[in-house]
Amino acid sequence: MPLSDPVAREPIHTRQVVCRGFRRTDGLWDIEGHLTDVKSYAFSTEQRGHIEPGDPIHGMWIRLTVDDGLTVRAIEAVTEKSPYRACGAVTPNFQRLVGLKIGPGWTRSVKERLGGVQGCTHLVELLGPVATTAFQTVFPILSREMNGKAEGEAADGPAKRPVLLNTCHMFASDGEVARRRWPEHYTGPDRGHADPEPAESRQGS
Repeated sequence: MPLSDPVAREPIHTRQVVCRGFRRTDGLWDIEGHLTDVKSYAFSTEQRGHIEPGDPIHGMWIRLTVDDGLTVRAIEAVTEKSPYRACGAVTPNFQRLVGLKIGPGWTRSVKERLGGVQGCTHLVELLGPVATTAFQTVFPILSREMNGKAEGEAADGPAKRPVLLNTCHMFASDGEVARRRWPEHYTGPDRGHADPEPAESRQGS
C-alpha cells in the first residue's frame, strides 16, 4: 500500500462503503450504496444481544433512482443490521429526498430534511459517496454520447453544451480541460485560440 509502514498494531474496527451505479432500461439510473461497520472483537448490546467478531453492528443499504439531470425520482433505504430494533423505523423519512437534485446544495438539503432525530446518521453519511457515485455514473456516459452526436452533427450546427461543463473545478469553462476538449464552449482569456483535443482522447472519459 502507498502509506508508510505502520508500527505494530491490531485491527479494531472496519467501516466499508461500497457504491455502484447502474443504467436502467427505462432511461433512469440506479445508484446503490452499502455501509457496514465491523468490530474485531465480540461484545454485547442491550437489544440485539451478543455480537460475534465480523458480524456487522451496522448494515445499511440505500438506492437512489435518478434521471439524466440527477434529480431523485425514487429512493429506497433499508436498515439490515443495527444495535437497536427501532433503528429502521426512520427509513420512511428518506422519501423526503424525492424531487431533490444532486448538485450544489445537496448536503445542506439532505441535512434540512434528515438531520438529527429525523434521520439515521449512517444512512445520511452514505448519501455523500452515493451522490458522487451518481456523478461518476451518469455524466461520463452522457458526455461521451453527446460528444459522439456533436461530431456526427457538426455540419448541421454548433455542438451542444457538454454535460460536464462547469460541474467541478477541472471542467470550468475557462479552464485547460475545456480549452482543449470543448473549444467552442471555452470562455478563458485566450478563447478562439484553443488547441482541440483529438476525438479519440475525448472518448476515454
